[in-house]
Amino acid sequence: MTINWFPGHMHKATKEIKQRLPSVDLIIEVLDARIPYSSANPVIAKLRGDKPCIKLLNKSDLADPEITKRWIEHFEQDKSVRSMAVTSHKPDQIRAILQDVRSLFADNFERGRPIHIMITGIPNVGKSTIINILAQRTIAKTGNEPAVTKGQQKINLPDGLFLWDTPGILWGKFHNQSAAYRLATTGAIKETAVSNDDIAAWAAEYLLRAYPDALVKRYELASTPRDEIDFLEQAGKRRGCISRGNQIDFEKIAKIFLTEYRDATLGLLSLETPEMAQAEEAEVEAKLAAEAEAKEQKKKQRKRR
Repeated sequence: MTINWFPGHMHKATKEIKQRLPSVDLIIEVLDARIPYSSANPVIAKLRGDKPCIKLLNKSDLADPEITKRWIEHFEQDKSVRSMAVTSHKPDQIRAILQDVRSLFADNFERGRPIHIMITGIPNVGKSTIINILAQRTIAKTGNEPAVTKGQQKINLPDGLFLWDTPGILWGKFHNQSAAYRLATTGAIKETAVSNDDIAAWAAEYLLRAYPDALVKRYELASTPRDEIDFLEQAGKRRGCISRGNQIDFEKIAKIFLTEYRDATLGLLSLETPEMAQAEEAEVEAKLAAEAEAKEQKKKQRKRR
């Protein structure tokens, strides 16, 4: 299954962000700590250039802490980036970000110049909750599903800080389908745009390689399953997901499995590492280069005719 999800309001929001970016001093990018690479919008990366950026690895209480540390080290190789792991369950930790902003722009504060900050993040990454914590009041609408925020808004914070909230946007085409599956696994893509049993099979395949003991323990399996289908069948039997004809109800066990991954019932499990991201980026670049070359060759052939 090829995954793509780009509602009309996201296209509009992308254009608005492009227009606003030149006038902001700092970007706060909210990422999902379980998938920091897959939840980073390449459109923002391209438009940002070397503008200062704070990357917040949100939902860190759901991610593998050792892998999260590696991601922070990876991001901070870029001198224009600061990175930290946060969770909405520790609001003081999030409010401390404003102190970092003050230290980054100390000269501006001394001169009484306002600081304009843009906060971005993909759908369902927890951006609106972070905004409400920073503002210390309910401003941004929150929800447990993607695409809740639909338009930009300007928020006044203490000490001459202005925060521009933007809708959670994805990008027009997922060239990296593994990243798309990770987004679907964490719930960043609406269920109506994907197939739960297909997403669950993908997630089970990865978790069986990275965290097999977590699955065996949670579903009380006698041994490690051979593959993702074997896992879903065994887990389905253990959870009573049986349909007519004594067949496994894959949709039902898929829903249970994805829900238990998303709320960390399975444990603190990350879906990607910096090394994986670098390898996948190289693959995507090679694929796009090959597609561009093929397109150019077709154009030359048409001209010859």
